[in-house]
Amino acid sequence: MAYKFQTAMPGAILGLNHLIAFLLHHFVLLYAGVIIFSAVELISGLMLLSGFMTRLAAFLTLGLSFSLMLMFGWQGATCIDEWTMAASNFGMGITLLLVGGGAYSIDNWMMKRNPALAQKGWFRWLGGSLPLPLSDGAFKKLALTLFWIAVIFIVATYSYYRGSVITPFHGDPTGVKAHHVKMTDVRVLPDGRVDVHMYIDAGTASVPAHIIAIRLLDYNGKVVESWDGKQLSHLNPKDIHNDFAYQQIAPDKILGLKAGLGAEAMLHLPVSSTGFINTSSGPYQLQVLNINGQKAEVSAQIAAH
Repeated sequence: MAYKFQTAMPGAILGLNHLIAFLLHHFVLLYAGVIIFSAVELISGLMLLSGFMTRLAAFLTLGLSFSLMLMFGWQGATCIDEWTMAASNFGMGITLLLVGGGAYSIDNWMMKRNPALAQKGWFRWLGGSLPLPLSDGAFKKLALTLFWIAVIFIVATYSYYRGSVITPFHGDPTGVKAHHVKMTDVRVLPDGRVDVHMYIDAGTASVPAHIIAIRLLDYNGKVVESWDGKQLSHLNPKDIHNDFAYQQIAPDKILGLKAGLGAEAMLHLPVSSTGFINTSSGPYQLQVLNINGQKAEVSAQIAAH
């Protein structure tokens, strides 16, 4: 589950990416969060299947769907399947919240065994197959309010992820089809060593990104130092300081460096076998190429020290 959370981090919205990163750095809180989240999923699912406290279970489902939409709604290379599941669950949760359980639910069985429950407001709000204890006008207002909340939330998130509502169709803001490497804190040392922080901030979670070459160019575009796939494959693991313990950037036996979605690490690149051709004091440009070629190329302006 921690792995799943980390793969969601690049595209999580409304600040949840920072919350996920915080949890990944605090194992006790992460472990507790995973247990609680899984328990709520299990318990609410069993309650819905059995029809026990149906409206309460539906409310819990709404909370889960809301959270899943914000964290995972962007994922899906061919279709945003996570959005589809969250949207469906959100709509079904609102429906069950309004109508309650069916004739064969445990709620209905409990009411038959104890008819006095039909007069209990708390029972009709939390479960039961009877209408909510509201007037017709109040129930209509509640139903319309929940309807518009569902429409706005579901349509707005789809518009953000894919467009097609007000704007033309577009790829999602994060990018699920091609891995992308974000570079920060780039530093070139006088002898040609390079320090760079890398973050796989886009792509599919089903396969890792493979970085097959890193190049250092001067301001004229001339390659002054390069690390090919073989050199990256033999990079000392001690020169890779991963931010998280789950998805990581690590040497691959064949394809340079492999990095799962959401992985972050500070890399210390030693002087390459080709040597450093110091042509100027900078600025330099660092290029990272992954196995997809030009589509995954990332550049960053850096200054020599």
